[in-house]
Amino acid sequence: MKLLQIDFPMEGPFGETMTEAFSDLAKDIATEQGLIWKIWTENADTKQGGGIYLFEDIENANRYLTKHTERLNSFGIENITAKIFDVNVPLSQIDKVNFLK
Repeated sequence: MKLLQIDFPMEGPFGETMTEAFSDLAKDIATEQGLIWKIWTENADTKQGGGIYLFEDIENANRYLTKHTERLNSFGIENITAKIFDVNVPLSQIDKVNFLK
């Protein structure tokens, strides 16, 4: 399992307006091959957006990272940061991450 963290500068929208604006995108992302879960992140104070993604494997994480980076660039978004981590499943299960069982 791989965790992908993506952060980028974003002028908005945030909160409920973000939910309304990006619900179709969220539905599309939900169909990504190998995606287990996405957590949408936002910080209106620092004008940042992003997400935490859990993928089945590195191939799907890298494929999505390329796709999403191209999408963000097409919106004029630059200074995107991304990190991929291994997931320690046994420790994560201890900390009540029930979907990993």
